[in-house]
Amino acid sequence: MKESNVVLEKDTPQKWLVRLLKGLAVGIGAILPGLSGGVLAVIFNIYDPMLKFLGNLKRHFKENVLYFIPIGIGGVVGVVLFSVFVEQAFGKYAAQFTCLFIGFVAGTFPSLFNAAGKEGRDKGDWLILTLSAVGIFLIMLMGSASLTAVTPSFFAWVFSGALIGLGVIVPGMSPSNFLIYFGLYDKMAAGISSFNFGVIIPLAIGVLACVLLFAKAANYLFGRYYSKMYHFILGMVVGSSIAIFPTTVLPSLTQEGLNASGLTFTGAVLFSIAMFIVGTIFSFWFSRIESKYA
Repeated sequence: MKESNVVLEKDTPQKWLVRLLKGLAVGIGAILPGLSGGVLAVIFNIYDPMLKFLGNLKRHFKENVLYFIPIGIGGVVGVVLFSVFVEQAFGKYAAQFTCLFIGFVAGTFPSLFNAAGKEGRDKGDWLILTLSAVGIFLIMLMGSASLTAVTPSFFAWVFSGALIGLGVIVPGMSPSNFLIYFGLYDKMAAGISSFNFGVIIPLAIGVLACVLLFAKAANYLFGRYYSKMYHFILGMVVGSSIAIFPTTVLPSLTQEGLNASGLTFTGAVLFSIAMFIVGTIFSFWFSRIESKYA
């Protein structure tokens, strides 16, 4: 992975605002079922500089801190705002809003695919992509079939925070899906939106501990095995995106889910398709703009 000097460029109010918005999106992705904060960090070109900073905190420390301040602010705001949103709209229209954000991922797939093959692509890369896609798909599918209720506690929230941190370090992993499987997702969203520090503090501890522990290892692996790691990420993106349909979207289209949303089956399906198309078009357009002005 080539050395990046992105954090050393001259800053401007416009760039600061753009990084704030990127942080907002990453924060939302960190707690949104079916999506990964790490995927959005890759898409918005902040994943590599983040790993380099966390992998070597002493190198350009002041410049990195100044660079990541708006991203951090945006991430916190995104988590809090979307936690409020989850309690309202997402519960009623789970299938439709999941399709919107899966569309966001689908629209950026071409740019991710190009980034993965930047240093070439061989049979081993294709094998890694396939195995990681199938692996995460089966894990999420089996997890959905055998829900395990976990009683909320300090250590349960630290564990939840570690999952969220892992979702930032390992793009493609959607920690929120696992939190749903453990019965902790809605309780976490309610705790964050009500500023319950009994939930927020252990979550923050888990996130920071996981990110600091694994960032250096991820930085080393990307530096040495760029193509293999990126195809692993790509497989995780594909597998987790496909798995979210049987685990989150389809259950919302059952009679119970339709009653909760107040939609007919046809209306719910058309609404879901429309949201997916909107998300795909928007993210494809945004990724084109991002590559043009990066």
